[in-house]
Amino acid sequence: MKQDPPGASALLSPQTLKLDVIAGLTAAAVVLPKAMAYATVAGLPVAVGLYTALLPMVIYALLGSSRVLSVSSTTTLAILAGVQLSVVVPDGDPARLMVAGATLTGLVGVILLLASLLRLGFVANFISTPVLTGFKAGIGIVIVLDQVPKLMGVHIVKQGFFHDLLSVAAQVPHSSLLTLAVAGATLAVLIGMERLWPHSPAPLVAVGGGIAASWFFGLKTQGVAIVGLIPQGLPSLTLPDLVLVEQLLPGALGIALMSFTESIAAGRAFAGPGEPQINANRELLATGAANLGGAFFGAMPAGGGTSQTAVVRAAGGQSQKASLITAGAAAATMLLLAPLLGLLPHATLAAVVIVYSVGLIQPAEFRAILKVRTMEFRWAITACLGVLLFGTLKGIVVAIVLSLIGLSSQTAQPRVSIIGRKRGADVLRPLSPEHPDDETFDGLLIVRPEGRIYFVNAPYVGEQIKALIEQYQPQVVALDMSRVPDIEYSALQMLMEGETRFAERGVTLWLAALNPGVLEVVRKAGLAERLGRDRLLFNARAAIERFQALQAGASSATERAAS
Repeated sequence: MKQDPPGASALLSPQTLKLDVIAGLTAAAVVLPKAMAYATVAGLPVAVGLYTALLPMVIYALLGSSRVLSVSSTTTLAILAGVQLSVVVPDGDPARLMVAGATLTGLVGVILLLASLLRLGFVANFISTPVLTGFKAGIGIVIVLDQVPKLMGVHIVKQGFFHDLLSVAAQVPHSSLLTLAVAGATLAVLIGMERLWPHSPAPLVAVGGGIAASWFFGLKTQGVAIVGLIPQGLPSLTLPDLVLVEQLLPGALGIALMSFTESIAAGRAFAGPGEPQINANRELLATGAANLGGAFFGAMPAGGGTSQTAVVRAAGGQSQKASLITAGAAAATMLLLAPLLGLLPHATLAAVVIVYSVGLIQPAEFRAILKVRTMEFRWAITACLGVLLFGTLKGIVVAIVLSLIGLSSQTAQPRVSIIGRKRGADVLRPLSPEHPDDETFDGLLIVRPEGRIYFVNAPYVGEQIKALIEQYQPQVVALDMSRVPDIEYSALQMLMEGETRFAERGVTLWLAALNPGVLEVVRKAGLAERLGRDRLLFNARAAIERFQALQAGASSATERAAS
């Protein structure tokens, strides 16, 4: 039965502690096998996965703002780390990989901590949802292909997604039938248990079964690759290599962004009613400290995982004590079970990776995006192809650039409306074919731009206003700024230059409904002084009243002169 999240005073109750212990052990049964599998994705020793489920998880549990977020390795971070480490250590030397991995994880931690100091929590929204959907789908496809040779018991030289796809196809006749059988049995267990019993300890059953089969049938002697020797005991101190910092820094930036993005998304998704709100800057601090601390003890880059957090919540977890229990289980595994884990077939780990990476590919999400917005669907497809064509780390750059293009395209052509008045009522609204009887005022053109005006869209807004002036030939143009929350310096300069050109053509510019922030900018730039108080109006109605008063005054003066 699902438990409601308790208040702060209830977190220390025996019942809550019992729920956290159960949730922590349940999560360990899922997290630890997956963590070992993800270590192989990164090209690191299996033990690194256990190290990542230890200290980073403990540090986040002490510092994080989410009560249930489970922090260790994830599929996305593993493949990103693997790509970066393969560049720095192309020969795959285990000792050098451990040092490079520690350096990369430490850099990720430092970047996140600096982002916390600079209060850059808003970057969690830096990649749009459609682009992130495409990026993760590309990552999922890359990971699945990366693991297929291990299912087949063959080896290929990695040279890019499409080349690797052809290489795998060429190796099919050379597949090891016994390795395929191990992989097939593991896939059957994982898929069957997940369908019949969601959030079950399927990875633990699959890994346990693989170890048992390896021991009983002597799979190593029959040509099935196994993990081999795993150091028994807790992780030892691993010092980063500062010489590698320059090479690893670009990749670390991308990994830090994805770690934070995934952590925030998972934390917000599983925040229960009545629980404290997820604090983005505190999450930067917590995940940064978790990575930096873990780096000195051999961990790979870590972040909040959606699937493992779902297990904690589904098992009734109420606080971060559940993560402390999971970390304790990781320590016990390292101390007691390392020799048994050495018997684990690589095909079993590859099957675990594939089953839990396929979830990154969400066709339903693509269809939902296409149904609502065709352009965003194209961005999602492009982000996916960017990963496949250029690789995972460059794929992040593609994703960010696409998000920026998307942001710019949505604001590059803001709506610019002519404002009229509903006939017989004091209602101002944009002119439209639905309201053909709305009245305008001869000699007065009220124009309302909408949205922030800045260097990207200022030329467009200016051209729209210029075209309306050409069409209506007004004496006065009143800019209704009520829908403009901010005006950037470049746009303000263009407004001032436009006012000068209007004046040369005999058109007077008025500004109406400036919000306090925009008014302050206008004053500092000297535009308010140039216009004078009479040309700064409270709102569009005040502009109409002033214009009509001026017209009435001019008519009276003309009549007196004629008499």
